[in-house]
Amino acid sequence: MPNQAPITPSKLDVDARHVVATDDMTALAARIFEACGCDADIAAMVAEHLVETNLRGIESHGVMRLMQYAEQLSSGYMTPSGRPELRQNERGAWVVSANGGFGIPALHLAMEKGIDVAKTSGISVVAVQDCGHTGRLGAYAEQGADAGCLTIIIGGGGHKEWPQVAPYGGAKGRLPTNPYALGIPGGERGPVVVDFATGKIAGGWIYAARSAGVQLPPESLIDPDGNPTRDPEEYYKGGAILPMAGPKGYGLALFAELMGEAMLGPVTTEMNWLIISMDITLYNDAARYQAIAEDVLAEIRTCPPADGFETVEVPGERERNLAQKNRPKGIAIPVETWKQIITLAERLKCL
Repeated sequence: MPNQAPITPSKLDVDARHVVATDDMTALAARIFEACGCDADIAAMVAEHLVETNLRGIESHGVMRLMQYAEQLSSGYMTPSGRPELRQNERGAWVVSANGGFGIPALHLAMEKGIDVAKTSGISVVAVQDCGHTGRLGAYAEQGADAGCLTIIIGGGGHKEWPQVAPYGGAKGRLPTNPYALGIPGGERGPVVVDFATGKIAGGWIYAARSAGVQLPPESLIDPDGNPTRDPEEYYKGGAILPMAGPKGYGLALFAELMGEAMLGPVTTEMNWLIISMDITLYNDAARYQAIAEDVLAEIRTCPPADGFETVEVPGERERNLAQKNRPKGIAIPVETWKQIITLAERLKCL
């Protein structure tokens, strides 16, 4: 057991946590996915993605998803043997199909192709279809930024299956949490990455709160009658997430829904994705870009913090710093969630 506890910034007020070594958690998660019928390389990739997400302090998309993923694999919602496949459609556009499998390897493959085309032609567009959950979207935006590309990722099209978020002024869920992620090379400390759901919280926080047996943050959820609530169980009874920033989040979600279904549809499994990548050297050489970017970011970092804040942070930097600090310590999982992981592992004979 590490001497110092991992750092776990969280939207959830959890008192008791169990610390698991990084390598041990990764190996256990991979065994669980293999026991569910996944190929070893897919199981390892998804396991590493989930653990890395926890290390970065984003537990809504981390190992608490093990139970959800295992259920989706066993129910047929996701196909355990599904592997991503790259093709061009009749108009020459690049498309990755996950063939009903995980979205994590599908998004990774799409980013590899998008980066390759952008580095050759300046800009690229790749769609992803027929995939399950994609995990932490910022990972792929950072993948593009690390390669010197401005990257924009938008997901939508699953409102029939996932009516999670109420439209602005509405009292019932009608839209998914349709997320966006943007990545761009930064200065000396790495890329700037923005990753957000268009609901006030990502759906994963509801699963995480229910799993941990705790309440959600205020003003993020309404019950089936449209009244404010913090109880995650009310969501499963027909409640809904409120839109991020009111009409702004609603507008972004609706845009993504039309793009994902009307433009990229039909939607199967979860939702469709559009990835746009552009080589930043189209307009400026890399060295000059980095120098200017560092100047901009230095101005941001030196801004005096407001009351209640220690410093002004650049998006993406905190998560990378947390992962570096936490990797040798492990990840801190809510005790109730850890019990569920152990129960799942025992049922699948993975311990």
